[in-house]
Amino acid sequence: MNYRFLIYISYSYAFPIGEPLEEEILRRGYEVKWFADEEETRRKFSNEKEVVPDIREAIRYQPHIVLSITDSIADFIPGIKVQIFHGFLANKHSFKKGHFRIRGFFDLYCTQGPSTTEPFKKLQKKHKHFEVIETGWSKVDPLFPIEKNSTEKPVILISSTFSPKYSLTYVEEVINEIKRLSKKGKWEFKVVLHPKLAKDKIEIFKSIQNENLTYYDTTDIIPLFKQADIMFSDTTSAITEFILQKKPVVTFKNNKPGEHLINITKVVEIEDAISKALNSPQPLMEAIQDYIDVTHPYYDGNSSQRVINSCIDFLNSDRSHLKKKPLNLIRKFKVRRKLGFYRSKHNGNLLQ
Repeated sequence: MNYRFLIYISYSYAFPIGEPLEEEILRRGYEVKWFADEEETRRKFSNEKEVVPDIREAIRYQPHIVLSITDSIADFIPGIKVQIFHGFLANKHSFKKGHFRIRGFFDLYCTQGPSTTEPFKKLQKKHKHFEVIETGWSKVDPLFPIEKNSTEKPVILISSTFSPKYSLTYVEEVINEIKRLSKKGKWEFKVVLHPKLAKDKIEIFKSIQNENLTYYDTTDIIPLFKQADIMFSDTTSAITEFILQKKPVVTFKNNKPGEHLINITKVVEIEDAISKALNSPQPLMEAIQDYIDVTHPYYDGNSSQRVINSCIDFLNSDRSHLKKKPLNLIRKFKVRRKLGFYRSKHNGNLLQ
């Protein structure tokens, strides 16, 4: 059967999550198209991608499987709806409002590892209108096999979330310290920031660039992960992506620090913490391994294969045991309003 897939996104950071899935779908000879519900994102599609220009065409495409790399989705598009997460659990929100919020849009959740699978399995038993399959996460497929860094200077990758409450970019003293350390020349700094971060904060890092500090305007951060020896960050899901390489991470005022991180709360601690991380102390590395085992215990780079296999198996399975999804009238209306797309009261047709 020639399955039709639709990759449904909102923001550009979804590209490196969807592209390994796209590659796997095409490798199998199936059809795949992209749809973005944000106008700004639609302008960023490359010419190589098969893109659905609007919601009407998405419906006409009649996908069998919709791979969602966003939290809300147009429920009236045909096909099973599959949640492909746009990040790892970053602990920036409460349980009910964060990673484990059930919005009632999805038939299948493809989870990343035991730490997400087990909570979603409990939610599956409670709600009974979706299933959960652990597959690993497509975005990190290109991370493997893990490569050793061979640069002369140690490379520190700086990454930050966009939330003012947690972002190190909002702390002027931290930025000044990074600038000072970069000018010492002992280490090389590479900076990549969340695309939703306030533009003035990004401009600050652009302004302090020098021969040892470079800002990268990209959502394809896997190559930067491979080039770096350690990461310096705050509270962002990118930490987990990076740490899967078994490389240390220094965090500044992390929301929920664990033994797998070197967390600091004072600017004066940054230099010593980076030096410690570069030495890879054994207790830290053991804690990192324990964290990986429960978060994403897949090193084969084949998570996209598992996702596609799971989707096809679920599509062809007997789903009569699943309850109907909740009405979700308010959420559905918000999606329709965003897309400018409503149902006619007169004839039931979907009208723009």
